[in-house]
Amino acid sequence: MTEITGEIEGIVEGTDLPKRLKDEVYESIEGRDVTDEQAASIAEAVESRYLDTRVEPLDPVGTVSAQSIGEPGTQMTMNTFHYAGVAEIDVTQGLPRLIELVDARKTPDTPMMTVYLDEQHAENREKAHEVVWNIESTRILALGDVSTNVADMLVQVNLNEQTLDERLISAETVAEVIEDSLGVEVTQTGTTIEFGPEQPSYRRLLQLVEELREIVFKGIDEVSRVVIRKEEVEGNEEFILYTEGSAFGDVLDIEGVDASRTTCNNIHEVYRNLGVEAARETIIDETMNTLEEQGLGDVNIRHLMLVADIMTAEGTIESIGRHGISGNKDSVLARAAFEVTVNHLLDAAVHGEVDDLDGVTENVIVGKPIKLGTGDVNLRMGGATTDGSGRAD
Repeated sequence: MTEITGEIEGIVEGTDLPKRLKDEVYESIEGRDVTDEQAASIAEAVESRYLDTRVEPLDPVGTVSAQSIGEPGTQMTMNTFHYAGVAEIDVTQGLPRLIELVDARKTPDTPMMTVYLDEQHAENREKAHEVVWNIESTRILALGDVSTNVADMLVQVNLNEQTLDERLISAETVAEVIEDSLGVEVTQTGTTIEFGPEQPSYRRLLQLVEELREIVFKGIDEVSRVVIRKEEVEGNEEFILYTEGSAFGDVLDIEGVDASRTTCNNIHEVYRNLGVEAARETIIDETMNTLEEQGLGDVNIRHLMLVADIMTAEGTIESIGRHGISGNKDSVLARAAFEVTVNHLLDAAVHGEVDDLDGVTENVIVGKPIKLGTGDVNLRMGGATTDGSGRAD
């Protein structure tokens, strides 16, 4: 194994590589038995490859990215559900999911979370189930049977003792929650609970039954179901939870959840709880996963990174559309070229807006060369000067 000497460190630090690549070069050198000269060659080769992969100045990166994502996007299925690691939970995929992401929808059609557990809970099924019952919303129909006694004007709940033990909840707790939530007097005898309206009323009796069904006795209201599955992660087998419904912030606070690995497919929830950088990463990951699931994983991730950067550049999440980035452009013609043309032109005329023709779209519309590539270079041939030197202006 090679030790990183001051000379090697000087060589690596002297390159134009970003920190992440410098760290990888150090790892690569440490993992091999190399001389200082060979270490210098490795660093130079990585730097050369890195510089070759950078975009040339004046390249139209936005147009290239749009084409690189849009063209494979035409091959995506219009309406598909994909099972998120488990047969029981379906998640929107394909084109509908891609549209959901670039539109920055407040809530996805099928919100879900992938919940990783800490060491103590990840390898023990019983411990993992404790976390499951703290996440999955437990309603009355999961705990027992509900019936109505019209003669006595009573709602009767017969709880299942085995289910109560499994979900770590007592009959007394159920009775207290019903009393607090419905504001009625509750009688509890063993696993039987009875209550009714203050005044005899058939309508109120049925109303109480409906309200009872909506009460969450344990877990998170938004999470309707949790599926537990044993999977191999980095060489170790551990239990992972998949949820139907999401409440990202609430889940991160639950004991036994590994907050550093748990993910959610709702970019706005990630943004609210972890900030804009985490939301950017989620947009990239979710978009890449959607493309890969459709067999389009050869789209270069840098195109997706550019989209995510544009959506999060202002420190919030903006959609790519007339209510977001495209609708907020400075150029009147660029806004008009996207959607609702007449409205944009009318508003611009009313407010006396001026278009500086700086972007691609507006220059194409007026027939001027775009200011990218060779179009950004101005050449002028000068004639002979008064002193006869013939130098160009």
